[in-house]
Amino acid sequence: MIKSLHLLVASLFCFSLVSTAQSAKMVHWTYSAKKVADKVYEVHMTADIEGDYHLYAQNAGVEGPLPTTFKFAGNPLAATEGKVKELGKLVKKNEEVWGGVVHYYEKSVDFVQVVKLKANVKTTLSGSVEYNVCNASRCLPPSTTEFKVNIGG
Repeated sequence: MIKSLHLLVASLFCFSLVSTAQSAKMVHWTYSAKKVADKVYEVHMTADIEGDYHLYAQNAGVEGPLPTTFKFAGNPLAATEGKVKELGKLVKKNEEVWGGVVHYYEKSVDFVQVVKLKANVKTTLSGSVEYNVCNASRCLPPSTTEFKVNIGG
């Protein structure tokens, strides 16, 4: 009985890892920084979305789908300014399964965070992005991707 339970738990864990890996394969992230003023940078976090999947906006529109969420690690040399902006073709669509109008991106979207350095130094902006992708027939499990972007100098 105990052996069967361990086998079941191990099987579920492996399935979970495979499912999460599938979700991460549907979105390819690239990161870059662009200087826009003295000690001020735009950090671009670009999502390229595979196939017929879509990625939910930071404001998904309704409760249910997981919105894209960014978390930034603390850095004593830099501070984020304002909220992450979204640059892309936002789709707003009424979906009965979610009970309202959802907001998402197809193919690609560029998320932009303004970062101000406290001095003219080289440093990094690091953190993670949690996101969810769906298509017309299914949603894949949410995924979290960590990132690190060089800024300054």
